[in-house]
Amino acid sequence: MLPQPPAASPVSSAQQVGAGTIRTTNENRRALLIVNRRARRGDEEAEAAHDALEMAGIGVTRFDPPDGMACADAITTGLARNHAGEGGINCVVIGGGDGTLNAAIPGLRKAGLPFGIMPLGTANDLARSLGIPLELEEAARVIAEAAPRPVDLGEVNGHPYFNVASIGFSAELAGELKADAKRRWGKLGYGIAAFRLLRRARPFTATLIHDGQVERVKTIQVSVGNGRHYGGGMTISEDARPDDGLFDVYSLEVEHWWRLVALIPWLRSGTQGRWHDVRAFRTTALELRTRKPRPVNTDGELTTHTPAVFRLHRAALQVFAPPDEPQD
Repeated sequence: MLPQPPAASPVSSAQQVGAGTIRTTNENRRALLIVNRRARRGDEEAEAAHDALEMAGIGVTRFDPPDGMACADAITTGLARNHAGEGGINCVVIGGGDGTLNAAIPGLRKAGLPFGIMPLGTANDLARSLGIPLELEEAARVIAEAAPRPVDLGEVNGHPYFNVASIGFSAELAGELKADAKRRWGKLGYGIAAFRLLRRARPFTATLIHDGQVERVKTIQVSVGNGRHYGGGMTISEDARPDDGLFDVYSLEVEHWWRLVALIPWLRSGTQGRWHDVRAFRTTALELRTRKPRPVNTDGELTTHTPAVFRLHRAALQVFAPPDEPQD
């Protein structure tokens, strides 16, 4: 049995931390902290994440899942071993990257508690979409000070996701980019794997069914975004938000691989929809069919195959994040 969270103590309107002062909420937050030690920065920064949360005035109970335990199960087990509810744990904090957060979704939904993010991954796209700082001390301040705000979830064939689901080049890239390469090279790993794959990319035929329309396209990639950022620096759409109740969809209908190279600056800024060979639209539901099954990448992991049925779940979770517009 893990130790109980520290006893409650009054929270003042200001608390000294080092040379600075942080604001705290009236609520005394007690967090169950789960860190993915296999994340790129997870093992070396697990203690730092714990300390940053405590310095921000948050009571922390850490649960280190045994090898092989899924993140969702770790949340359920950690809450079961430590009192949750009145006077006990009242939020969950996940330390890891986008893959860890994706794996945590079923556990977070079951727990019904707001969650915070300590960004320890390679890309940290959800944190960036929500405007959460990538420095641990600042991320902890957000968890301590910010009111929880709703975040939508995408779902494809029953698999939930925060950021994006893709078919085509991006899915093939996810299969090419191994975990050890991500850990060793970080964001550079995306570029290395993409360069190797780029010249092998070939268009495929897909049928998009949405909003009473049936569109047959020849494309290199179709991406269905719930959040704003994905892939370590790419942007679904410059106006996309993870809480706007909409999917942002784009299809790269280019004929030659070198056109993708020319598109990179627009893909990074989310303005690729301005190109004549890029189809972009917003919707709340989509079905995508291909001639033969093709893998679907959700938040960096291959989880299902086409035919793919997409559904949107509005305000499915509550996350501690700044109230302002997401920042690049």
